[in-house]
Amino acid sequence: MSTQTLQKWNETTLGDVCDKVHGIIQTGPFGSQLHESDYSQDGTPVVMPKDIIDGKIETNNVARVSEEHVIRLQKHKLKSGDIVYGRRGDIGRQALINKDQEGWLCGTGCLRISLGDKVINPKFLHYYLRDEEVINWIFNQAIGSTMPNLNTAILRSVPVRIPDIGVQVNIASILSNYDDLIENNVQRIQILEKIARVFYKEWFINFRFPGYERVKIVDGDNGIEKIPEGWKQKNITDTELFRLSKERIKSFTGEKMYLDTSSIEGTSIVKKPLLVSYDTAPSRAQFQPSKNSVWFARMSNTYKVLVFNDSSDFEVDNYILSSGMLGIETERKYLAFLFFTINSESFHQLKDQNATGSTQVSLTNGGFEKIKNIIPPKDFIEKYSNLINPLVDEILYLQRENQMLRDMRNLLIPKLVTGEIKI
Repeated sequence: MSTQTLQKWNETTLGDVCDKVHGIIQTGPFGSQLHESDYSQDGTPVVMPKDIIDGKIETNNVARVSEEHVIRLQKHKLKSGDIVYGRRGDIGRQALINKDQEGWLCGTGCLRISLGDKVINPKFLHYYLRDEEVINWIFNQAIGSTMPNLNTAILRSVPVRIPDIGVQVNIASILSNYDDLIENNVQRIQILEKIARVFYKEWFINFRFPGYERVKIVDGDNGIEKIPEGWKQKNITDTELFRLSKERIKSFTGEKMYLDTSSIEGTSIVKKPLLVSYDTAPSRAQFQPSKNSVWFARMSNTYKVLVFNDSSDFEVDNYILSSGMLGIETERKYLAFLFFTINSESFHQLKDQNATGSTQVSLTNGGFEKIKNIIPPKDFIEKYSNLINPLVDEILYLQRENQMLRDMRNLLIPKLVTGEIKI
């Protein structure tokens, strides 16, 4: 690699490219065209800004519509190579559409960029739009002080500097290799979590734990559920094994990495944490996680869970968490049980049922204390954790590797897409 002369790159705008290739830069359907009542359990996904995470579309909570709405809104159908760009709130949130997502709809709150591949390679443009300088330029054009908004005129005016199409393809290939490694790790994490959930469900929901044949099934404390004899229905912190993390941080020296719920997707950190000092930290930066603790998002219908183990290569003291998270501490020998209890479907349902608030519905500490889980005897908790803790360790190792890969990719993006480094 060597220094690239920037003058060799053509300077233009997205609007000029769009006109040259007869492309599309358009706003998704307005609220009057697509109502909440139009969404259904099944059907074609509709991509909203909330579904765009780390340059990809997450489908866990994606809205869907029936075929009649797809036909009605066919001008908003996406095709492979399109870019969906969020036009409200978090400026810079965008995703490249792949072949599997062809035919999905660009949703309300998004803009669609469809420029083909003759002048700008779609993957190259996807990474170009992730360059921090480009994001800042777009942010400075956004309309509105409380909630920044974009429109087609702003996106059309975005300046782009592009090399020969072959160079674009090479740059995109280098950067997409990082994303491929990240995605491979994500799939491995999902497999490990699935294995742990299978054991959890078999032992603690179906009650087919080792030696279950010799244990009587009796009425639970609520008189409705049947549970194994010796098991209890109570809040998980009503045992000596788990305790609520209540200590709010009063001060700290140096800098820490601040995490709020927007930094998390599922059980992973997907956005680079904000580096803060005590003086610059947001007022919501209130909790210091401890080793062998589990933290989850308080907000209703938000299922985000972080686990911290006692790994020697990971300094948990370097992190500070938002008050939008609630934490539970334990010992390593009980960690896996705690993690997969908090990350279970039944816990999330109970969390939502006990969440309160008019403006923002979320779980208070008092609401958390109302949640009753089925808690097995201590030896079963320890047996499960001994079995699953190695999987938790591997999950956390892969998550940290992904953080490193994202950092390396993000470091390369501005150097490659601007020509500072020549391929």
